[in-house]
Amino acid sequence: MPRWPENGQEFIHPEDVSLVSRLIPSERVLRRDSFDGAFYHYRYGDLSFRLRPCMWLPIQGEGLDIGDEVETVGLGMERDLFIGVINGMYYVRRKARILYRLRRGDQTLNKLFVQEHLRLLTNKQRVRQGEIEHPTPTWNGAGERITDW
Repeated sequence: MPRWPENGQEFIHPEDVSLVSRLIPSERVLRRDSFDGAFYHYRYGDLSFRLRPCMWLPIQGEGLDIGDEVETVGLGMERDLFIGVINGMYYVRRKARILYRLRRGDQTLNKLFVQEHLRLLTNKQRVRQGEIEHPTPTWNGAGERITDW
């Protein structure tokens, strides 16, 4: 969300105004998780907040997220190899890509990395759609099952 919508801060949930005013406007990559009928639920790392529908720029994810443990990929003698944690994601429009900020121990690095310079160390499991259809039982008011298979 690079800029504020025209209607000021009315699109922010009243309980989240102080948090959101620190996060946007910016080039941060926010994750939109769900919609409850009035507000979209967003996440940026451990921070979560709610916004009414507003303009945003959709971007394609690269498989990395805030909190992921990564290893930097060396390039000759130009880059140090180390293990760090992603603690910032920024979309740079002029480059049309996501840049990642890393934390190494207690120190947050000023340098930004592209996805090709990082190797994910966390194994992200994905649950695939089941192949077997499991029927849902139906119960009467007395706690007895009324459908049989």
